[in-house]
Amino acid sequence: MSDISSYCALSDAILEPTRFDLLEGWAQDDHHAAFKTFLKSATAILESRVDLRPARPTPNSFRLFAEQALKDIDIDPRLFFETRFTPFYVRPRQGRGFLTGYYEPEISGSLTQSSAFPVPVLGRPHDLVSFHSDQAPPEFASYSLSAARQTATGLEPYFDRAAIEDGVLEDQSLELLYLPDRVELFFAQVQGSARVRLPDGRLKRLTYAGRNGHPYTTIAKVIREEGHMALEEINLGSLKAWLRANPTDAKRIMRLNRSYIFFSLSEDLAEEDGPIGAASLPLTAGRSIAVDRHQWCYGIPFYIRAQLPDENGDLVDFSRLMVAQDTGSAILGAARADLFMGSGERAGHQAGLIRHPGEFVVLLPKA
Repeated sequence: MSDISSYCALSDAILEPTRFDLLEGWAQDDHHAAFKTFLKSATAILESRVDLRPARPTPNSFRLFAEQALKDIDIDPRLFFETRFTPFYVRPRQGRGFLTGYYEPEISGSLTQSSAFPVPVLGRPHDLVSFHSDQAPPEFASYSLSAARQTATGLEPYFDRAAIEDGVLEDQSLELLYLPDRVELFFAQVQGSARVRLPDGRLKRLTYAGRNGHPYTTIAKVIREEGHMALEEINLGSLKAWLRANPTDAKRIMRLNRSYIFFSLSEDLAEEDGPIGAASLPLTAGRSIAVDRHQWCYGIPFYIRAQLPDENGDLVDFSRLMVAQDTGSAILGAARADLFMGSGERAGHQAGLIRHPGEFVVLLPKA
């Protein structure tokens, strides 16, 4: 059997064992694609690029498992998963599993500030201190992903979005490049990464480098609750259009999301690569997921079944083996995942349609 406690620390769900031959759609999945994505995680684990918490202590057995996976590179992928893992349904104690989608935007930008590109993208501040929630001082325990500001007298809560937008960090020279408006920056921060196309055609990649530690607020919910848009009207395109058409309300509502993301520039990613996820490796469209970092270990595969919208918004069967390679401040719960849909406008459209219940089966390595 699997050593369950070594790979997860579930607080809101129970695990129910099952069999691969009972998983609807399992035999029809592309196990080669899933195996290729899994091997990226195995490589990162062996290179110690991945923090394997919440396992306490970090399980050496998982490193040995990753090493064995790379030795088994020529094995039939379906056979690999069926012989090396035990499947468990993830049953929430309340409600159902829930899925959303995310993507890597592609935005026009510039390395120099101008009237066309006035909004700076900021790198990680010099005084930002990040820490895992179980290591946080008591006064920071309520932050969803903890961070603080280092001062001469100790740690203080970091500046929120409003203060940063008003220029409180200007003296740190953190500007990486410049975007057309705060709406584009806001949604790049929501996604945690972006491709920036420069005027000369070159591509720059923005990668997550930290956050200010304040709680994340979903502005779509605020816009709906204030009566500006109906739920069925809200998607990525309509949100951007409304924010730009209502700049006063937009500034106020975006600042209700006090969370602020900082970036770094990745120079070594090929254009065809996905963005770097929190597990320190490029994400794979349709195979990488973001999970609750406090409950699941990176590198764990999940078989996910749901009825999800296609590009036209019609619900279709979705049955796919995916790998936990990222996280996000809004991803909370054992049966909660963000599906990485790819890069660019088309991926963004589809990602924006996904807010649906789903069934989770976690594959835990056998002892």
